[in-house]
Amino acid sequence: MSIDQYPRIRFVEPIPVEHEGQRLVYLRDPEGYANGGMAVPHHVYYLLTLFDGEHSVQDLVSAYADKFDDVSVNEEQVTELVKQIDQAHLLDNENFQDFRLEIENAFLDAPERESAHAGASYPDDPAILRGMIDGFFEPPEGPGSPRPGSVDTPVQAVIAPHIDFNRGGPCFAWAYRALAEAPRPDLFVVFGTGHSARHPFVVSRKNFQTPFGTLKADQDVIDRLHELSDLDLFEDEGAHRTEHSIEFQTVFLKYLYPDSNITFVPILCGSFQEMIERNHFPAEIPLVSNFLDSLKQALAESGKTVCFIAGVDFSHVGRRFGDPGLPDSFVEEVEHCDRDALTAAEKMDPEAFFKVIVREQDRTRICGTSSIYTMLHAMDSNRGELLKYDHTIDKQDQSMVSFASMVFY
Repeated sequence: MSIDQYPRIRFVEPIPVEHEGQRLVYLRDPEGYANGGMAVPHHVYYLLTLFDGEHSVQDLVSAYADKFDDVSVNEEQVTELVKQIDQAHLLDNENFQDFRLEIENAFLDAPERESAHAGASYPDDPAILRGMIDGFFEPPEGPGSPRPGSVDTPVQAVIAPHIDFNRGGPCFAWAYRALAEAPRPDLFVVFGTGHSARHPFVVSRKNFQTPFGTLKADQDVIDRLHELSDLDLFEDEGAHRTEHSIEFQTVFLKYLYPDSNITFVPILCGSFQEMIERNHFPAEIPLVSNFLDSLKQALAESGKTVCFIAGVDFSHVGRRFGDPGLPDSFVEEVEHCDRDALTAAEKMDPEAFFKVIVREQDRTRICGTSSIYTMLHAMDSNRGELLKYDHTIDKQDQSMVSFASMVFY
């Protein structure tokens, strides 16, 4: 196995963790190729920050000596580190590109998308999973058990979290009780945050497996959408392989409708960061406006009743995300920003929603801007209602993630 003399690390998310009293940095691969990631001490992480393709192994030895007076490393040790990072599929090199191509081709060739997070983020046993979700509806955190058919007005859209079930389960329940109590639509269009998507909109034709059964993709609507769109909506389809933002919604949909012939359209929404920085409304961008028009036309031609779902979270703040800490005053400030965005969404005003994000320059890292904005443009609703706003705080790394449920009629 050849060793990169000028190693370049792929984009990874560094997460401070503590294990047996030792402070480490966990390297999470947002694209999901490095299964399990890896944790390294801080002095090793320092070296990894210099894996930029411009520092040689000898440069790394010298840089380490300049940084740390009391301990040194040699070329053999750095070479071994490069090997370990490469074996973990965290280096951006030919070995990784070959590995990535093999994984992506296997995914693209598969007739269905397997549940990527069953057995890890949630139980893969349907009975255990159903019991878990049943518990999310229980008060006081949950909304109470759904009363199917108790609401005559169709639900046009919901905002639901995509945080893991253990932390956000009851908040999911608020959105999905609203769905359960209203007339069942024929088709769900699910917008998910494309954490690793390289394009503004990424669609998959694959049916999605869940522990409750398979949720079928609506092939006719998807094919018509692709035909109308100027974008190649499948160019980055591999981004769906491990993405949880849509998978978690499919679990709840099959929980609610295990025996129904509902179909769905899975759409990952990429980053709108450049538009945020330029204060440019996305709907004024030709590729975005064309996609919105194409989606509306494809849905109208289908003749089906449609419900939109945005699987999103809100702010991501604190040390894990690069902030110095999480004082109470900052938490209050973040909640104020979130509620401004939620108020604009509740009023079904996509441009006002986007203005809040631009005002803050996304400094609270709302993980769902593109999905919410796209859904607000796509849907045709009369009123919105915030059902629940919540957050979870990790005291160990002084970080917070917020999320919400909202319904539109």
